[in-house]
Formats: sequence, C-alpha cells, structure tokens
Amino acid sequence: MKICYFDAWSGISGDMTVGALVDAGAPAEAIREGLNSLNTGAKFDFERTTRRGIAATRFQVDGGEQKNHRHLPQILKMIDNASIPDAAKRAASAVFDRLAEAEAEVHGVAKEKVHFHEVGAVDSICDIVASCHALALLGIGQVQNSAINTGSGTVSSEHGLLPVPGPATAKLLAGKPIYARGPSVELTTPTGAAILAALSVASVPVPSMSLRCSGFGAGQKDFPDHANVLRVLIGESTDTGGDFT
Repeated sequence: MKICYFDAWSGISGDMTVGALVDAGAPAEAIREGLNSLNTGAKFDFERTTRRGIAATRFQVDGGEQKNHRHLPQILKMIDNASIPDAAKRAASAVFDRLAEAEAEVHGVAKEKVHFHEVGAVDSICDIVASCHALALLGIGQVQNSAINTGSGTVSSEHGLLPVPGPATAKLLAGKPIYARGPSVELTTPTGAAILAALSVASVPVPSMSLRCSGFGAGQKDFPDHANVLRVLIGESTDTGGDFT
C-alpha cells in the first residue's frame, strides 16, 4: 500500500497540498483537465519557485466565477459532475463534508445551511478537488500527517479578526497534535485542516515505509527566516488498513 505523509512543519493549505503532490510526481496536466471540468472559468498555474533556498511547486488559481456564498449541496454537485476518478470525488466530497460540519458547529446551524465564504470561493473548491485528484493519480492508499504548525496571531475573515487557529480550523484539528512556531501568521488554513481531518488516518513522526519520492509545495508568503513549504513523503508500506478512498 502506498502512503502519503504530510509533513506540516510550516502548516498546510490547499494550494500547498496541490503543489507538493505535483512536485512529488502527480501529473499537472491531468489535474488541470479535471479542474477545467468544474466549469468555473478559472485558470490554473503550476510554477517552480523557491522558499528560503528550497525548490518547490506553487499552485495558483486565477479568476473564475467567485460567488460570495455557496451551500454544501451545490459544491457536492459540482464535484459529482467533474471528470475526475470516483476515488477523487469521494475524497473531495468527504473533505467538504467535514468542512461543513466544522462551520456548522461554529455558527450553530445545520451543515446543509452553512454559507461557505472563503472556503466556498472558486480557489478553495479547486484546491480541494485538485488535492484529491492528485492523491488518486498517485495511487495513494493511505494518508498520514505530522504534528501540525498552526501559526499564531490573528487572521482577517468574513467575520472580522479571528485568533489563529481560527474557530473552524481548531474544530477540524481536534484530536491531532498541533503547535505554533515561526512567524505570527496563519500557517494552517481551514482548507488544509479539512484535508487532513477527512483523509488522514494517523498523526505520527514518520510512518514506517520504503520511501519512493518526496515533494515540496510552496506557500504564498516567503518569510525571511522560515521556509514556507509543505513536504510530502510517499512510500510503500505493508500495512493494509485505512484506505483514504
């Protein structure tokens, strides 16, 4: 079984996840084709860059129909109609379901009634679909993660200034080891937290596996004393439990 281990020492976001998986070998053009089938009107760019001397891939979503609000059923329908593998559809739907649950708890409403703001924008939908498509294309059978650097300080949101980790992010990371180190900013976003909450089966230092490849996904910001990258380690394990699909 093939394991994908997310080393979130500089946190995790949706775009960092896509970049790291492409850097590790997921085919960018196949992911682009899958994203185009969402019919958002957005354009997608995979750029080679560096963060404090570490070569990494940066994924960017440009444009598209940016609605202010989307509900869970609308997003699930978009995913179901996309031209991506069934395993990717199931995984992406599970990620959004967990995200909706967390937002519903924070706002005290049913998850079907949740108004997605930042997380319902085109870029976040594309980040989640692309991440799950990349995992399927790489043949990943299980996802695991390290302790997660959340960052610290505050972050601006549709609801005003919030502490880091934000309320939804904190709910999504319940039960997982977290810490704060480095710049006083948000390093783990709700999208990144939802990917781990829905797909990762264990939080461990490094799983026992025969390492096959690795990759780095670049965050948007380039900090002066901190390499803002998400690392993935991919390898083979004899463990047969916890298939992310």
